Amino acid sequence: MEVWAHTLVKNEAKWLWYAVTSVIDHVDKVLLWDTGSTDNSLEIEKEIEKRYPAKVILKQRRQESVEDFTEVRQEMLNETKSDWFMVLDGDEIWYEESIQKVITELDQEAVVVPTLNLVGDIYHYQDKSTGRYKFGNLEGHYNLRFVKRNIPGLHSQGIHGIWGWADENNKMIQDRNTYKFINAPYLHATGIERSDRDVEVVKRRKKLKYEFGINFPKDFYYPEVFFKNRPNFVESPFRPMSNSFKIRAFIETPLRKLKRKLWQGSPGY
Repeated sequence: MEVWAHTLVKNEAKWLWYAVTSVIDHVDKVLLWDTGSTDNSLEIEKEIEKRYPAKVILKQRRQESVEDFTEVRQEMLNETKSDWFMVLDGDEIWYEESIQKVITELDQEAVVVPTLNLVGDIYHYQDKSTGRYKFGNLEGHYNLRFVKRNIPGLHSQGIHGIWGWADENNKMIQDRNTYKFINAPYLHATGIERSDRDVEVVKRRKKLKYEFGINFPKDFYYPEVFFKNRPNFVESPFRPMSNSFKIRAFIETPLRKLKRKLWQGSPGY
């Protein structure tokens, strides 16, 4: 059974190295496609390709709009020859135990896993009650990250923000109720800075969370990839939040908490 990873990139320099190298020893191929990075993401991608030439398929593919996102995802699917594929964004860093566990338990149509969402920096995370993703009885910080390739009519559907995988009847994969939940968490850096040029990526700035999260305990176990050798042009992940972030978070944190309290109490939540 083969598993390929789909990694679609634009300005992901702060986390890209860690994301790809956290899984590359456990998958058969990585489709590493860049849609127009202007930071040093491409330098990182080429270094990964150099170190893993048999596994990495590097491609530059322009993406001009949010609508193009769906088309590029479909192109990646069309070029995938494996039994399964995983969606690996440039801000998702896996534990070795987690990726190994999922790979050995692939036996249904899709896999949903929990995420630890960073906020502010690598030392803080969002409470799971703030997550809005729903998969059956699961609600919180979860992602559908592995999909079986032979689902009839499988295709990329929707635009960036409400995008997903659907079957021949345009039914979203998570609505087929054939996915499996595996308790194999990974770190998700979507809510913190991913590049010095985040402003050039559509909707990127809207994802930044200016708030004070929960402190990881002092003995918290970070993904192994953070402690492995890396090129000197790859930034350390252990960067504390900036003073400007703290000032804005001081103002926005109580407002966000109030908004969530009202939202959670609203009908239909």
